[in-house]
Amino acid sequence: MIQCLNVCKSFSDRKVLNEVSFDISDGQIFGLLGPSGAGKTTLIKILTGQLKYDGGEVKILDKEVEKLSGSDRKQIGIMMDQFGVYERLSCMDNLKIFADIYGISYDRINDTLKTVGLLDAAKTQASDLSKGMRARLQIARVFMNSPKIIFLDEPTSGLDPQTMRSIHKMILDKKRMGCTILLTTHNMEEAAALCDKVALLNEGKIVDMDAPDKLCRKYNHQKKLNVHLISGEDIELPNNADSAERVSKLIQNGSLETIHSSEPTLETVFLELTGRKLEEEI
Repeated sequence: MIQCLNVCKSFSDRKVLNEVSFDISDGQIFGLLGPSGAGKTTLIKILTGQLKYDGGEVKILDKEVEKLSGSDRKQIGIMMDQFGVYERLSCMDNLKIFADIYGISYDRINDTLKTVGLLDAAKTQASDLSKGMRARLQIARVFMNSPKIIFLDEPTSGLDPQTMRSIHKMILDKKRMGCTILLTTHNMEEAAALCDKVALLNEGKIVDMDAPDKLCRKYNHQKKLNVHLISGEDIELPNNADSAERVSKLIQNGSLETIHSSEPTLETVFLELTGRKLEEEI
């Protein structure tokens, strides 16, 4: 559904994307994980035809992005920053404008607002919405034309945990309906919860790429078991067959309260590969 091959982009003498390559399969949620300034938004703008690239190849729906027709573009939904929100209009009127552009019946507006939890705010002016409600309105606009491909650029940035979980549910619901989704984020918990595959992007280069759990296992150098006993004692054991008998005895005598393996988080993996934290600004 989405293909990038050796994509490069520079602004003046600064290389923002350096031979970025990946494929996104039909129905997959693919995450671009990296700090602000890593090149995530630039890449989305290239993939959606908003920005020209200097070299490489980009295909969407098996077509070069420059050759997408109007009907092709109607199969794509985009959520970026304040893109597509008209401050002086109500939620309802915002979606009416989008419906007019895409030739969508107004009959779908109420259902879409209900899906994102904004039906009661249909007549509320966009400028009066909270940050979470604004994010829901942007998502409503994306969902209106039932796209096959959805691009979400930091969709939950700065939102409270409850709103974040609600948006995560909407994203997963779209995946279950067969949508292909590219998600950019610097939130490693979000990436681990949503993505089938992630690319770790740093200073315009992909430093590694795989399923989140596979990446964490790949960089699990310690291979330890962290055991917490009911007594409050913590024990660290090697994660191998030699520890099996001791763990078994702890379980049998009722001493064991919790046991965890030592896989790193995506945040830890990113830090190891780049020396940078995901929330850092450039």
